Amino acid sequence: MPVAVIESLDHEGRGIARCDGKAIFIEGGLPGERVEYSTFRSRPSYEQANLSRVLRASAQRVAPLCPHFGTCGGCSMQHVEIGTQLATKQRILEDALWHIAKLEPGLVLPTIDGPAWAYRSRARLGVCVVPRLGGVLVGFHEKRSSYIADMLSCPILPPRISGLLPELRELIAGLTHPDRVPQVELAVGDGKTVLVVRTLVSFNSRDIKRLTDFGERHGLSMWSQPGGPATAKPLAAGEPAVLQYSLPEFDVRFHFRPTDFTQVNVEVNRLLMRRAMQLLDPRPGERIADLFCGLGNFSLPIARLGARVIGVEGSEALVQRAAANAKLNGLEARCEFSVANLFEATAQSLNKLGHLDKMLIDPPREGAIAVVKALAEGRPRRIVYVSCNPSTLARDAAILVREKGYRLAAAGVANMFPQTSHVESIAVFEQYEAGARD
Repeated sequence: MPVAVIESLDHEGRGIARCDGKAIFIEGGLPGERVEYSTFRSRPSYEQANLSRVLRASAQRVAPLCPHFGTCGGCSMQHVEIGTQLATKQRILEDALWHIAKLEPGLVLPTIDGPAWAYRSRARLGVCVVPRLGGVLVGFHEKRSSYIADMLSCPILPPRISGLLPELRELIAGLTHPDRVPQVELAVGDGKTVLVVRTLVSFNSRDIKRLTDFGERHGLSMWSQPGGPATAKPLAAGEPAVLQYSLPEFDVRFHFRPTDFTQVNVEVNRLLMRRAMQLLDPRPGERIADLFCGLGNFSLPIARLGARVIGVEGSEALVQRAAANAKLNGLEARCEFSVANLFEATAQSLNKLGHLDKMLIDPPREGAIAVVKALAEGRPRRIVYVSCNPSTLARDAAILVREKGYRLAAAGVANMFPQTSHVESIAVFEQYEAGARD
C-alpha cells in the first residue's frame, strides 16, 4: 500500500501530499502525518484517496466524537483539534484572497467561535426505506453518496433530537406510506422545536395522530409539507405557524417559518452580528443598503442603531417576512424592503436605491459579482461583506479593490459550522482616502 507524508490541508479539510509531481488528496490525513492510503480516483495531475492507516500521527489529531464519522458526510473534520480547525479555516480564507485576488487584509480579525457541538438549530435529514438494514433510515447522506447514513445519533444536533433519531425512524416506518417521506427538516426557535415531515402523499387521520402523539410526548411541534416550502403547516389545529429567534444585544426579535433560511448556529450568529455592526458602524442619518437581506437578520440591528435601511432580497416571501419583522420591532419607519434579482444587478438598478453611505452584502455561495461590478467607484464609502465561500469572496474582492477603488481593510472567519470544512467569513472594504492609492 502506498505511503505519503501530508503537507497541508485543502479547503475541504483533506490532507495534501505529493508524489512524483502529482497532488494526492487524502481524506482524514493531517499535516505532518505519515500515512498509508488507498486511491479511489486517479487523474493525470492528482489523485483522491482514503486514509488507510496512520504511521506517524499529528499532535492535532483527536478521536472523533461521533461513531458515524467517516461514513456520514455531515462532518469532515472531527478528527482535527478545534483550535487547528479554526486556524485551518483562517488559512483557507487568506490563501483564497491571496491566490485568487493577490490581496492581504490590512487587519486579520479575531476568529468568531462558539460551541463545538450540539450547535445546529436547523438541519435537513434525508429519509429512506431500506428493508435489509431494518427499515427506515433518517440522517445525513453518506460521504460521496446519495445513500442515507445509518445513524443512531448525531453530536452536532441538539442532544434531545440526536437521542430521538432511533424513535424517529420507528415513527416514519409506522406511517401508511413511509416510502413517500423523503426528508425531515429540523428548525429550532426560542422555546420551540419544529420537525417538518416532507410527504409526497397526504397524511391520513391515523398518520396525523401518530405524528402529533409523537410531538406531544417529546415536546415537539410536528408539521407536514406536501409540496413546496409554502405548503408547510402545523399538524395540530390552531398552532401558530411561526417560530421566533432573537438578538438580545440589539433588542430585536424575528418571526420565521421552519422552511425559511436562517443561520444554523444561534450563538455564532449573535457574535457575527456584533462584529458586523462594529465594522459597519451604522449611525443616525445614514442610508445603508442590506443586499441579500433575507428576513432582516442584519437589517433590523442596523435600523436599531439609528440608520435607515434599504433591504433587497430575491425572495418575495422573505421580503414580506422582513417587513413584518421590522413592524414587529417598531422599526418600520427606518426600513424599506424590495424584491430584486441581485444576480442581475446593474448600475441603473443600484442607482434606483438612492444615495448610500454604506452597504452590507450577505450573498449565497455564488457571491455577488453582478453587484460589485455595478457599483460606482468608491461608493458607498464602506462595504461589509459576509461570505460563505472564500473563493467567491476573493473573486469579488479583486473587483472591489482593482476596479472600484476600495481597500481590503480587514477580514476574518466565523466558525459557523464546527467539525466541517465550511468557511464563513466577514470582510470590510473601505474607500481610499484622497491621495492614498498606489
